[in-house]
Amino acid sequence: MSNPDRPAGDTVPEIDAGILDRMIEIRRHLHRHPELSNREVGTQRYLREMLASEGIAEIRDIAGYGLAVDIVGTGRPSNRKLAIRADIDALPIEEESGVDYASENPGVMHACGHDAHAAMGFAVAAHLHRSRENFGGTVRLVFQPAEEDEPSGGKRVVEEGLLDDVDAAICVHVDPYTPSGKVAVGSGPYTLACDTFDVLVTGSAAHAAKPYEGIDALTVACSMVSELQKIVSRETDPYDPLVISVTAINGGNAYNVTAGKVAFKGTIRSGSDATRERAWRRLREVLEGVASSHGASVRVDLHRGEPGVVNDVEMAALIMAGAKASIGAENALSMPGWSIADDFGYYSEKRPSVYFRLGIRNEEVGSVYPLHHARFRVDEAALKSGVLTLVSAATMYLAGQENPDA
Repeated sequence: MSNPDRPAGDTVPEIDAGILDRMIEIRRHLHRHPELSNREVGTQRYLREMLASEGIAEIRDIAGYGLAVDIVGTGRPSNRKLAIRADIDALPIEEESGVDYASENPGVMHACGHDAHAAMGFAVAAHLHRSRENFGGTVRLVFQPAEEDEPSGGKRVVEEGLLDDVDAAICVHVDPYTPSGKVAVGSGPYTLACDTFDVLVTGSAAHAAKPYEGIDALTVACSMVSELQKIVSRETDPYDPLVISVTAINGGNAYNVTAGKVAFKGTIRSGSDATRERAWRRLREVLEGVASSHGASVRVDLHRGEPGVVNDVEMAALIMAGAKASIGAENALSMPGWSIADDFGYYSEKRPSVYFRLGIRNEEVGSVYPLHHARFRVDEAALKSGVLTLVSAATMYLAGQENPDA
């Protein structure tokens, strides 16, 4: 790879205002019509129509309800191929954002910015298609479904071979903690691996006035929840990322009967393979130990999810160079990763990859709420910075190697 800190030259893009306007229209349409993971029928159809309206002919269905398009440059020959991922699914959240284009699908909301990611993906595809005589090589836009839920769209993308013929991959995620319009990136581990667990505690029900005649599964479960936190707080180096969260608990249905069975579930987020395996082992040991100490039994089901994203050093440097060239050095921030998970980790396992963050925090427009919040908003003015960075980085990457057969 050539030095990404070189002068950008003609890699500094000028995005047509019409494309940027259409990007906002697309983002608002998708926000108004969100669809859950592996159900993105209307989203897939709409994005296909928007891409086709730009004259993009080769549009493939992928990973169930996703799309992929290859934008092939006709300029200076290059044998490089770069994938850009844009996820498209929404979350099971009742929207409370108050925006004029709020969700019309009850209980479903784009509360993680995937509508913005898809809209930026469209803008990148449209710009590159219109300016394909200015670059060589290929950019594959992957509009990926099911980032939020299983079966994972990212895993299916890899299984379907969409990365087999690409050299590297990029994705962007909006970030409500970083000032609007700024880009943040770093190398190394950048998101955490995500696993889930289901637990069933079995005791024996009793009259609530005589709990000693039974084994209160609810009390046992509460002890388990408390003890699980010590795996993080008392057994794990604070510089070794690990999060264990119990997110739901269900048991009992009467005022005067202690619970005979209680189920709870949660997630494990880890920053390394060793910590991931240790967390699995210790979670099972702790739960079985607590159950035994109370005379109860427990069933633990652990489910391996997406791996953590690991940013390639050179690809992270490429994003920094692309951001500096297109939106200014003052808007390109070197920042460590965060504790969320993303199935882009499947991409980074397969190819040199980079996941970068686009700041959207702007108090003036109410873009201050965290991801997955019912009042989450996106400062749409920031999306241009994301598109400029993606286009600049992509053209820099494609220019980094000439076709040896040309």
